[in-house]
Amino acid sequence: MKRKVFAGTLFVLFGLSLAHAANPANMQAVTFPSGSDTAQGLLYLPGGSGPHAAVVVIQEWWGVNDWIKEQAQHFAAEGYVALAVDLYRGKVATDSDMAHELMRGLPQDRGVRDLTSAVAWLEKRPDVDPHRMGAIGWCMGGGYSAQLAIADPSLKAVVINYGSLPTDKAALEKIQAPVLGNFGGLDRGITPDDVHAFEAAMQSLGKSTDLKIYPDAGHAFENPNNTAGYRPEDAKDAQSRSHQFLADHLHPVRQ
Repeated sequence: MKRKVFAGTLFVLFGLSLAHAANPANMQAVTFPSGSDTAQGLLYLPGGSGPHAAVVVIQEWWGVNDWIKEQAQHFAAEGYVALAVDLYRGKVATDSDMAHELMRGLPQDRGVRDLTSAVAWLEKRPDVDPHRMGAIGWCMGGGYSAQLAIADPSLKAVVINYGSLPTDKAALEKIQAPVLGNFGGLDRGITPDDVHAFEAAMQSLGKSTDLKIYPDAGHAFENPNNTAGYRPEDAKDAQSRSHQFLADHLHPVRQ
């Protein structure tokens, strides 16, 4: 019964307007150290003083656009401190060619460093419980979510939405968090074979995984801006799975 109530509440939250999610009162631009650099992001705060569970929200290849801001706002509404890390440092793609160039121009080691630095920064905040932290990403961000799980074993839950999947067992051995994944059966970039290989490697190491392949969906099926590939029912199910999974492991407290 509790799961059904949560799911029902969740999809009321998904009705928030995009305009409100893009610049809500509880959002603030933040910076934090990343090695010798300064990284940045958008921080979304829930009600109450906390300490709260926290979620690192990881962008698609487009950058921190309105859809990513909307996802972070949903998490704040559910009781998390949500940080949308801006891996492009202020740039947002307006077309696929620009997105491709921005993604190619992002060194993976810098991206992972920005994300691990974001986790460390959140852990020091008085309104965050450092023992209840997770991450979620989509597309490029899904791949970075997997890399963050490898780089930071302190995370308690990680969600990968159609992101590239590592299979090197030495790397996967470092993952301590349970992993949930949502993938498209028609995705030609992250194929069902890739998903099965990742699942087999994780299972051989005794790691916790919950991976689902949607047979009629392709890449980026959760984002309505992907007009040709958006699958509303699959997106609804994948988002419900993701939010329920994070709630089960991070136990957010809504005010």
